[in-house]
Amino acid sequence: MLIDQAKIYVSGGRGGKGCQSLYKDLFHRRGIPDGGDGGSGGDVIVKSDENLNTLLKFRYNQHHSAGSGKHGGSNKKFGRRGKDLVLKVPIGTIVRDAEDDLVIRDLSFAGEEVIAAKGGAGGLGNAKGLPATVGKEPETKTLLLELKLASDAGLIGFPNAGKSTLISKISSAHSKIASYPFTTKTPKLGVVKFFDDSFVIADMPGLIEGAHAGRGLGDRFLRHIERTRVLVHVVDIAPIDGSDPVKNYLQLEEELKLYDQNVYEKPRVVVANKMDTTGAAENLKKLRKSIDVKIWEISALTGEGTKELITAIYGEIKNVKKKTEENNDQDWYESSDGQG
Repeated sequence: MLIDQAKIYVSGGRGGKGCQSLYKDLFHRRGIPDGGDGGSGGDVIVKSDENLNTLLKFRYNQHHSAGSGKHGGSNKKFGRRGKDLVLKVPIGTIVRDAEDDLVIRDLSFAGEEVIAAKGGAGGLGNAKGLPATVGKEPETKTLLLELKLASDAGLIGFPNAGKSTLISKISSAHSKIASYPFTTKTPKLGVVKFFDDSFVIADMPGLIEGAHAGRGLGDRFLRHIERTRVLVHVVDIAPIDGSDPVKNYLQLEEELKLYDQNVYEKPRVVVANKMDTTGAAENLKKLRKSIDVKIWEISALTGEGTKELITAIYGEIKNVKKKTEENNDQDWYESSDGQG
C-alpha cells in the first residue's frame, strides 16, 4: 500500500549527567575532583533508501527517540554517546517542520540524509574544577513527511482509460484491473525492460475535472508527477460512457496547466488506447484533426502497438536526460567562469 503522507514526533537523546566525584587516598585526604563528563544524546536522522516506496511504517509508529547519553563516572570516565536513530524513507520524501511548515530537506537522492532532531549535550563532570552539571534536554520536533514519487515516465489519463492494463502489459507492475472508474487508487511503479536498459514507469490514479483543486484527491495524485521526466497521456479513444475523446484530452491537459505550469510543460507521449474497439478509428481521426501532436495507436488489452510505444517513451526519456546533463554542464561552466 502506498502511503505518501505521515506525521511523526521525533526526539534526540538526552545528554548524560556529569559525575561529581572526589578521589581520596593517604596523600589526598581533601579529595581531588575526578568526575567525568556525561555523553551527548544521539541524533534522529532521516535518510532516503532506494528500496522503499511508501511511508506506511510511520502510520502506526509515530513516536521516535534516539538513545540517551550515558552518565559520567569517577576517575574521569566519560559517558558513552547515545545511539543515533536512523529513520529510512523513500527517495523523494520531503521533510517539513510541522510548526512552521518550512522544508528541512528534500531527500531527492539515494542515501541522502538530514539530522531532524539533535541530541542534548552531555553534562560536565567536576574534574574541570567546577561542580558537575546535568545533561541538556534534546531537540524535539513534529515532522511532516510528504512523498513525491520519482519515475522516468508517468501514465496519466481519465479513469478507465486503460492505464492499469497498459502498465501491467509493458512492465513488472501488476495493477488491479476492472471495467469501472478509479480502479487504481494509489500510484504504482513498474520497471520496463528495453534491450539492455530499463526505465521506471508509474501508473497514476485517474484524474477528473477539478483535480488541480483537489477534487477526487487529484492534487495528491498530481504531485507525484512533479518528478516524472516524461508524461504518457493515455486517451480512451472509444469511451464506454459515450464521452468525446477530444474533449477528454483537452480537459486533462487543462487540469495539468491549472495545477502547475512546470508539470504542463513536461515532454509528452500521447497514446490512443483501445484501438481494438468499435468506433476507435473514427474517433482517432477526430483527435488527429484537433491536436497537432504525434499520437501512438495501441491496444493495451491485446498488446498491439505497445512495443513501438515503449521505444517512443524510452526515446523521450533519453532526450530529457541529455538536456538535463547539458544544462548542468552549462550551469557549472557559468559558475566557474573567470574563477582561478
